[in-house]
Parts: sequence; structure tokens; C-alpha cells
Amino acid sequence: MKTRGALSKTRLLPSLVGLILVLLGLAMLIGGIKLSQLGGSWYYLIAGVGVGLSGLLLIAARRAAIWLFAIFLLASTIWSLQEVGLDWWQLVPRLALWFVVGIVLLLPWVRRPLGVTRMKSASAAALSIAVILAGLTAIASQFTNPHDIEGTIVRDASGPNDAVANAMNGDWPSYGGTERGQRYSPLDQITPENVGKLEEVWRYRTGDIPGPNDPSETTAENTPLKVNGKLYVCTPHSQVIALDPDSGKELWRFDPKLSTQNADSFKGWAHMTCRGVAYYEDDGAAAEPAYASAEIGTGLAPPASDGAANGDAAPVTEEGKQQAADQAPASGVAADLADACPRRLFLPTADTRLIALNADTGEMCPGFGDNGSIDLTRNIGSFTAGGYYSTSPPSVAHGLVIIGGHVTDNESTNEPSGVIRAYDAKDGHLVWNWDSGNPDDTTPIGPDETYTRNSPNMWSVMSVDSDLGMIYLPMGNQMPDQWGGNRTPEAEKYSAGVTALDIDTGQVRWTYQFTHHDLWDMDVGGQPSLVDIQTDEGVKPALMASTKQGSIYVLDRRTGEAIVPIHEIDAPQGAVEGDHTAATQPHSELSFSPDTLHGKDMWGVTPLDQMLCRIQFQSLRYEGMFTPPSLQGSLVYPGNFGVFDWGGIAVDPERQIAFASPAYMAFTSQLVPREQADGGERISETEGVQPNAGAPYGVIMGAFLSRLGLPCQAPPWGYVAGVDLSNHQTVWQHKNGTVRDSAPVPMPLPMGVPALGGPIMTGGGVAFLSGTLDQYLRAYDVTNGEELWKGRLPAGGQTTPMTYEGKDGRQYVLVMAGGHGSLGTKQGDYVVAYALPEGDDSN
Repeated sequence: MKTRGALSKTRLLPSLVGLILVLLGLAMLIGGIKLSQLGGSWYYLIAGVGVGLSGLLLIAARRAAIWLFAIFLLASTIWSLQEVGLDWWQLVPRLALWFVVGIVLLLPWVRRPLGVTRMKSASAAALSIAVILAGLTAIASQFTNPHDIEGTIVRDASGPNDAVANAMNGDWPSYGGTERGQRYSPLDQITPENVGKLEEVWRYRTGDIPGPNDPSETTAENTPLKVNGKLYVCTPHSQVIALDPDSGKELWRFDPKLSTQNADSFKGWAHMTCRGVAYYEDDGAAAEPAYASAEIGTGLAPPASDGAANGDAAPVTEEGKQQAADQAPASGVAADLADACPRRLFLPTADTRLIALNADTGEMCPGFGDNGSIDLTRNIGSFTAGGYYSTSPPSVAHGLVIIGGHVTDNESTNEPSGVIRAYDAKDGHLVWNWDSGNPDDTTPIGPDETYTRNSPNMWSVMSVDSDLGMIYLPMGNQMPDQWGGNRTPEAEKYSAGVTALDIDTGQVRWTYQFTHHDLWDMDVGGQPSLVDIQTDEGVKPALMASTKQGSIYVLDRRTGEAIVPIHEIDAPQGAVEGDHTAATQPHSELSFSPDTLHGKDMWGVTPLDQMLCRIQFQSLRYEGMFTPPSLQGSLVYPGNFGVFDWGGIAVDPERQIAFASPAYMAFTSQLVPREQADGGERISETEGVQPNAGAPYGVIMGAFLSRLGLPCQAPPWGYVAGVDLSNHQTVWQHKNGTVRDSAPVPMPLPMGVPALGGPIMTGGGVAFLSGTLDQYLRAYDVTNGEELWKGRLPAGGQTTPMTYEGKDGRQYVLVMAGGHGSLGTKQGDYVVAYALPEGDDSN
């Protein structure tokens, strides 16, 4: 017979397990009651009762604890399969903890004190069966990929010939590869058969890393250029560095000595970044003032598709002619100075300048603007530090350098204009300006005038079709993002879409809006891709615009008419007082828009944080995509990082394939009454209370995260996907990336993570992407999406890589790895180049 002390000792372990279960059950019971009151699942309330009673029975040393937990585990397995099927990452928070508890209860040190001395006993057998079924469910889920699409695009490189891409001659002369923004190179030395041999061949450090006074959102988003026999890199502080393409050796460096670098505070800054520079080679022609070519007609009939509209050219007045003539190029010495830099780079700086550099030497071109520089604050009006500057490279076409600008989100209703300005690429005189707040008059503005305050801007990268004579602007919207009660008719027309302008005059040729009355920050972030698409009606010149809401709009770039059908779908209603919502929203048949979220889509590491996410979900206003912002707080899904942001997509014009990297992260936004907003603190563009001065509401925004800082929605959060352009079907899609560099424990779990930064494609049939939250440059087979190779990066690679042919004849793949302050990835100052081993280009 056991003594009382021995008996107490043997009951210690089951009592401790029982106490843990009681506490877990109590927490789930309290949370379950709250969730059920909000209209959510009753499972957590019932589970709280079952787990808590199991714990009490364990403490009381009753074998009924084994029976009850067996029933609970079996019921939980059935419930989990009913909710999410064989989805491994969804099963983890539902079953993993209970599976472990079931095994613990079967241990002899736990069950024997309860009188369950044999595994053959009925209660132990029942629990064993429940544990085995839960385990088999987990094992079976390892063989399923419920979110993937398996397929192959079988097509060789024999589609429509793209003369612009084929003229690259091994270079990467523009941010998107060429002015058409395809992010494609015809180079074919690297293939699916040999890409696994890629190795790092050189690494360069710029020395430009975030300083103590920098904003936390300092980001290295640069895609270098390769042209003129050199690589050109732009750093976050607007420094330009020329490197030898084969060795990475520094050739020259230009430091603009930003006027902001000694500032005491950068709290108002949203970003400190430079996505790129633009290259220009003088062909001897001079740009004419806008009035000289204003008689050029569009040559196009008004497009018939919904939302597209031709702009009418404004009459040219004598006053306008005189204003343009006043800014026309000078003769004599000034003309000689303008000719002194036949090859030049155009650099937008963070302190609001546009600088022309000699691409050979790195010196400023004295004949451009004021000794090589143009003050972009001219005619803009007042703004807070960092509230206006160009984060993206300008475009150069028809002898003009054309530039837009970033405007800080959600600060006030009195922000700088979103004007697009075209300057003569040689001497810098203003040729035309297109202000979306005054869209018909593109005559250069007078020296004492101010562009329309708070008009929609274009902060991303435009695309150019020089043959058609058009530029294509991916447009933002009028501030603030989440409240639009006082937006002008012009803002309503030109926001959140693509507007095509005549290169020579700035006049509107057509415009198409992708989000009506945008209240969700759905500005078009990616550079549109211009590609000739094979259709049933023959080859059509297309524009492909990827968007934050997930639709990829495919338009005829001549007219703005839809090539892939676009439908107007009903949208949720019920904006706050003083505002309204659009009755419908455009939706493309080529779309990566996510399904509507439900409670079952909430996630967590354990049942507890999953339950808390479900409570948070049920507490927010959410009626699907385009749920209006609210005082209650609304769920915004996709969030304002979007399915596609500034990285855009890549297209192979010959194989007729598009490569995309869709991401899925939900955000929340809560409108704040004026008096509360005035008392709040704005930490950055994404943290704190955004004031929206001049509007009746401020706003608080953030990612939809659990208490552990993990996404509340279930993974995968990021994919790679391939689209057949001939039928606009998504042929393959695979989750992409690991949580190695973003999880508390650095485990390379292949959960699929978001990517910020774009992909590129090559003539060899290989795509590259570096923007995932883990620090890798990856290579993929474009026909089926198979990951072929990955190279570890020294810092976050939230950029778009590029590829070029070196002087040694090798094809290089290059990426800037500097991290991203907004995402919290590791920051650095690296430029890393990869190539096949020297002399090895075998297939």
C-alpha cells in the first residue's frame, strides 16, 4: 500500500497538467463568450468548457478526464476538417496544442494515478484513437497544397517581336528594363538547366546606411541601370555611384549633399528612398515648347469602354505662347553648356531637386537648369519636411525629362500639387505641365502662380510608348486617403487609375479609373507594363496595370479600351457622415483579388491567439473588399500595401507570359473625430494618429496583427504566379518564401511571405525575385513556377533586381540589398552581382 506522501507525489504531474488545462479552459471560455456575442464561432466557448472540465477532473484524479479529453480532441479534429480541410498551417492552431496534450495524458506518469493502468483500457484506447486521427490529419495535410495552382505554360520564345526589348543590347537602360516597363531582358545565357550554378561574383558596399537622424522608413528600393558601359546605383540619400559592371569597382560618385541631412528630426518623413535614375543620350534634337506642337491631334476616336475618356486639348493663347517662349532655351554660351553633357543621368533628390549629371564623369551638367539643377519646389507652395519630393526616376522621351512626385499621405487637405512636369532634357526649361486639378491647360505656369493644391499625384514610375507619342501615368489620389467628402470633380476623375498623356504637349489622350472614389489608398503603385499581346483579333498593343486591389487591368494603350473584360461590381455602402461611397467598383477578369475573409480564416500559433484574432475580426466592420472606413474601425483587405505595389509585374513579350508576385496582408483603419485627432501624435506615415488636417476625421491605420505580432489572417501571405497572356488565365501559382528572417525563431518555414519589390524575366526562361521578407534572391522557371535556385543576401532585398551582359560576355544578375525600414527587414548598403562560373554557360 502506498503512503499518503507517495500518493501525493504521484498525483503531482496530473495535477499540474490539470491546472494548466483549467487556466486554458477559463481563458477560452471568457474569450468564447465574447466571440459568440459578436456573432462568431461557438467552438471556443464549448472548447473552454471541455478543456476546463478535463483539467478539474485531472486534479481530482478521475479517469473521466481521459474520456472527456478524448471526446474533445475527436470533436476538435472533425470541426477543424469541416472549417479548413487539409490545410496544414490552418490546422496548427486548431489541433497542435491539443494533440500534444493528448500524448501527455497517455504518458504512464499521468494516466496511472487516475487508475488507467493499461493502454488497453477503454478510456486510454479512446484517447489513443483520437490522437492517432489528429496525427493522421496532420500527416495527410503535408501532401496537399490547397492554395497552389499546378500547371505549365508550354510555349517557346516565338511570340510577337518587341523591337524595344530586342534593342537593349545586353544593357538595362531604364528602371523597368526599357521605357515600356516590361522588366524583361532578352538575355538567354542563364537557363532553367544551368541557373543552379549561379554564384556571387562581386559585392560592393555603398557606405550609405541609415543615420541617427534618419526616418525609420529609410528604404533601399533602387534598381540600378546598366548603360554607357557602366552600372549606375542610387542610394537612399540620393547619392549616385558608377560601378564597373564586371568587377563592381567604383568609378565615380556624386553626393548631392542633401539639405535635409543635418535636420534634427525626420518625424514628418514617410520615406527616404531613391528607386532609380534615368539615362539620356543626346541625339542632337531640342525639345520644343508645348505651344509649338499643340496642334498635334490624338488621332484616336473616344474609347468606348466604361471609365475611359479622351481629354480635349486646351486652346493655346498668345499669353501661353509668351510664357513658354520666356522659358525656351537660350542661345550662345547657354546652348554650348547644354551640349556639354551628351550622355547624362537625371537624379531626383530627397530635398526636392532634379539634377542632371554627366554620365561619364558624375559631374553636374552646368547647362541644365541652374548650373545642373532644377528646384522642384517652384510653384508648388508650402509643405512640411519630406512632404513632397520624387521617390521614383523620371522618364525621358522626345527630348523631354518628365517627372512627378510623392505627396505625404493623410497629413492635411492642403498638400502640394500632384503636377507632372516636362523639362527640356538639354537645358532644363519647362516645356509643359499637367496638373490633374487643372487638366486642360498644360501651358507652362507663370513664375508667380501655384499649381492646384492637393491635386492627385503620380509618385510611381510612368511608362512610355515613344512610337505612339504617349506616356502612361499610374495615378494616386487626392488627400486624405480615407475621407473624400470634399474631393473635386477633377480629383474624382483622375485618381487611382492610369492616365495617358501626349508626350509633346502633356494633353490627356485617355484616362481609365480602377477604383472609384478611393477611400482605401488604392493608388496605382506599379509601373504599367506595355506589351503587344496576341489575341483572337490579332496582335494588340496593350498596357497591363497591376493594382493594390489585385486586378490586373489590360487596356489597349492606344485608346484605353479594355482588352480583358472589366466588370463593375456592387460595392459595400455606408460611409461616415459627410462622405459617400461609389455604388460599384471595376473588376478585371484577370485578377488576383482575394476571397472575402471569414472568421475561419483567422490564424494564430495557438488556439488562444487565434481566438483573439477572431474576436478582433468580429469587432471590426467588414463586408468584403471596399468596406468603407468607419469610426468603429474597418478591416481593409487587401491592405494598403496591396496585392501589387510599386514592384509591379514582369512580362515576357515573346513567350507571352506574365510573372506576378501577389501578396495578401490585411490592414485596419479607424476614423478619428477631429478633436481626438488633434490630440493624437503622428509618429510616421504608418504609425500613430494621421491628422488629416482640414478634414472632419483623422485616421489610425495598421497591419491586422495578433498579440504576438503575427498576421491575424492565415498563411500563405505571398505567392509567385504565371499568367498566359493569350487567354489571361493564371496557369500556375505557388506560395513563396519563408519566415526565416521575420519569425521570433529563425526557422525557414515555407509559409509564403509577402514580397515588396518586383520580379524580372529573361529570354532564357528564368524569372528572378528578391523582395520577399526573407533575405534571398530566387530564380524560377517561368513555365511552371518551380523554384530553381536561391542565393542568400546580406540584407533585405526589397528592390527589383536587374540583369545585363558584362564586358566579359557573361550574363549578370544584380540586386541591391539594403533592407526596408517600414517592413523591419535587415538594413544594409550592399550591391551584389551573380553570374555563372566563368566560361560555363552550358545548358
